[in-house]
Amino acid sequence: MTAPLIYWYRQDLRISDLPALSAAVASGRPLVACYILDDQAPGEFSAGSASRWWLHHSLLALREQIHSLGGQLVLRRGATWQVLAELIADTGADSVYCTRQYEPWGSALEATLHQELAATGITLKRYGGNLLFEPGTVMTQGGGPFKVFTPFWRNCLAQPQPPQPRPPVDELNWHTGKSLSGDELNDWELCPASPDWASHWGQYWQPGTVGARQKLRDFLAAKVDDYSEGRNHPARDSTSRLSAHLHFGELSPREVWHAARAAAGDPARAAQIDKFLSELGWREFSSHLMHHFPTLAELPFKSQFEDFPWLGSPAALAAWQRGQTGYPIVDAGMRELWHTGYMHNRIRMVVASFLTKHLLIHWRAGARWFWDTLVDADLANNSSGWQWVAGSGADASPYFRIFNPITQGEKFDEEGRYIRQWVPELAKLPDRYLNRPWEAPAELLENAGVVMGQTYPMPIVDHRAAREAALAAYGSIKG
Repeated sequence: MTAPLIYWYRQDLRISDLPALSAAVASGRPLVACYILDDQAPGEFSAGSASRWWLHHSLLALREQIHSLGGQLVLRRGATWQVLAELIADTGADSVYCTRQYEPWGSALEATLHQELAATGITLKRYGGNLLFEPGTVMTQGGGPFKVFTPFWRNCLAQPQPPQPRPPVDELNWHTGKSLSGDELNDWELCPASPDWASHWGQYWQPGTVGARQKLRDFLAAKVDDYSEGRNHPARDSTSRLSAHLHFGELSPREVWHAARAAAGDPARAAQIDKFLSELGWREFSSHLMHHFPTLAELPFKSQFEDFPWLGSPAALAAWQRGQTGYPIVDAGMRELWHTGYMHNRIRMVVASFLTKHLLIHWRAGARWFWDTLVDADLANNSSGWQWVAGSGADASPYFRIFNPITQGEKFDEEGRYIRQWVPELAKLPDRYLNRPWEAPAELLENAGVVMGQTYPMPIVDHRAAREAALAAYGSIKG
């Protein structure tokens, strides 16, 4: 009797264009599909609350897909090595197939499993599939990793195009031996309960491949035509919102790439597509950085920032987290994040700059908050993004580039729709004072129902003074 193999799902929660699964199917051997909730992941980097909500619904969608093909997704909780050993003993499997991960613990886990499984005669086979270009394939002429995005992406574009997506797997040879026990998904308690702060998230998100493809179709049908400019304006619906789907592997980047290329059409649209794909390139760049520099989530990429004089005020951090800073565009972003599990990318830069430069709070505190509250929390993207804004990262924004939260709101939310949606207590103020309500005349404030310091907070820092303090702090380490 042919020994089965185990397909170990990780951040690849799909059945289409999945090289590892295609290889498993091509072997002709019976297949056992499993997902392991490993509580042994490093403490602060175990899945955040918003990610756990998404994971629950993504696993529901994957389980239904596999069930429709006559199979079973076995769910088990525990240390990965122990769970795999139990599955091997239960099934007689002699090999494990999986998709590579690039977080430091993911790579370390793969290396450990490879050794431990090999010692018992079991083969671990790892495949790419969640990036367009595997780390190590895009290198400088000197053989080192790129540290600047533009030459990195130029080199990527000079490579042969990513292969076309593999056709969907529609016939699988499932293991039909003894019935395999598994956990009930609800028993994992991935979703919040008391209170259920995500009860309304279904109106914003549809985790799973079906929802991912619908998002992609909607974006390419019309939204991409306004992408280059519209992506900077949070009130416009001009972005793809595919980040969580890509993080959980519900959609392959190759499928996104080729669907976008196929939708290019005329030169004007092709330019919009190129800009969109370059943002996909930042996702690649971040993952390559994390692969080559595994301390990216913990230590500043630029070593001089190890001596930066961060302040770390708990009260200021709490005000930022709650969207109570007194700067409307910052508060709108933080409230959007809390309410939807998402924040517009332009606003991510604004709120990150405010935390690290106006409040002089360490970027790691912001990264931790994003990790817990974003449905698309991704260690490489999150860490590189925060370090980029803080000035300590690879190809980072210069530290002295300090976003003015007043002018950012006036420029990118020019009609005030974004602020009025998320900071409704200011909705009746005229545009002139919407980003600087503390300057509004008393009569206007009264007519708008705004009492500064009561219905809306006064700014927790003065912009000009905060900017000077930030530049002085930077000056202390620059030399």
